[in-house]
Amino acid sequence: MLLTRYADLASARAARLVRAVVRRGSVLPAVVWDALLPALLLLNVLTTYPPNELPVAVVLTAALSLPLLWRRRAPLAVFGAVVAAAFVQWLVDVQLPADIALLVALYAVAASSGRRGALVAGAVVEAGVLLACLRWTTDGAFLTPFVAVTAMTVATAVLGVNVWTTRAYLAALEDRAVRLEQEQEQQARVAVAEERARITREMHDIVTHNLSVMVALTDAAVYAQHRSPDKATTAMLQISETGRQALTDMRRSLGVLRTDEPDAERHPLPGIAQLATLVDQMCAAGLATRLEVDGGHTHIPATAQLTVYRLVQEALTNTLKHTPTGTHAEVRLRCSTETVTVDVTDNGPPRPDTGAAPAGHGIPGMRERSAAYGGELQAGPLPDGGWTVHTRLFLGSGGAVSA
Repeated sequence: MLLTRYADLASARAARLVRAVVRRGSVLPAVVWDALLPALLLLNVLTTYPPNELPVAVVLTAALSLPLLWRRRAPLAVFGAVVAAAFVQWLVDVQLPADIALLVALYAVAASSGRRGALVAGAVVEAGVLLACLRWTTDGAFLTPFVAVTAMTVATAVLGVNVWTTRAYLAALEDRAVRLEQEQEQQARVAVAEERARITREMHDIVTHNLSVMVALTDAAVYAQHRSPDKATTAMLQISETGRQALTDMRRSLGVLRTDEPDAERHPLPGIAQLATLVDQMCAAGLATRLEVDGGHTHIPATAQLTVYRLVQEALTNTLKHTPTGTHAEVRLRCSTETVTVDVTDNGPPRPDTGAAPAGHGIPGMRERSAAYGGELQAGPLPDGGWTVHTRLFLGSGGAVSA
C-alpha cells in the first residue's frame, strides 16, 4: 500500500512536469497558433483563385476557418458554426481547401468531450463526407475518396479521444496526489498530537509523583529538624534522591526524541520489577504501602509493564496527596498469560468521586493508558471507606504503541 502511494505521487509529479515542459515549450501564445491555420487558408484563396470566384471563396473560407480561433474556449459552438458554413458551401457547389476546418473542429470536440462527443461529431462529419463525395466525385471514383476521407475523419476523432483520455488521466493523478498529500499531512498531525499526549501523560506522572513525595518528605524534615535531626537528615537525603530520580525519568522519557541521548539506553523503562522501589519510596514519604504480585511477569512486554507501573504510581500519588497521615495502601497485581489485573486500594477517609467529571490529567490519563490495552479503569470510593482503582489489561489487544 505504501509503495503504491509513493508510485502514485511519483506519477502525478511526472505528469505535472510533462505539462510544465509542454507549456514552456510553446514559445508563441496560443492565440497565434489558433490564427495560423485561418491565415494560411485565406492566403491560399487570395493567391490561387481567379477574380470572378474570389469573393465567394473568401467569404466561405472565412466562415469555415475564422471560428477556429475560439475552438479552445467553445469547441461545440465552433463545430456547429463550421458545419453550418460547410453545408452552405455544399449548397452553392464550391470546393475549398478550407474544408479541413471540419477535421480541426472535430478534433476540438473529441479532445474536450470524450468518446460520446467524438461519436456524435464524427457522425455529422461523416454525413458531410458522404454528401461531398456524392456531388464532387467523378463517375466511378466514389469509393476511393470516400474511404480516404472517412479514414482521416476516424483518425482525427481517435486522436482527439486519446488526448481527452490523457488529460483526464493526468487530472486524476494530480487530484489523487493532492488527496494523498493531504492524507499524509493529516496522519502526521495525528501522530504529532498522539506523541504530544503521550509526553504530557509521562511528564504529569513523573512530575506529580516525585513532587508529591518531595513535599511529603520536606514536611517531615521540617517537623523533625529539632526533635530528631537524624531523621530530618535522612528525609533530606531522600528528597535529593527523589529529585535525581525525577531528572533521570524525565531524561529517559524525552530521550526517545533524540538519537544521541544515552540515558534512554542506560536507564530502561520502569516496569513491574521496579514497583518494590516505588513502594519503598511511598513508605519513606509517609504512606504505608504493601505490594502483592501473583504470577510471573517476565513474559509481559516492556510497554505493558510501563503502563502497569504508571497506573500504580498515579494511584499511590493520589492517595499520598489526598489522605491524612496513617493511611495504608495496598497494591495487588495478578499476572497471567493474556491479562494483568491491577488493584490499588487504601483505607483513607471518604473522598468525592471524581470519576464522572475528572479534573486534571490523573484519572483521565489512567483511563487512556488502560484503554490502550482494552481495559476499562474503575476508580471510586469503597463502601466502608477508602478508595480503589481497578483495571485489567489485555496483552493481546495491540496497545503497545499507544502506551
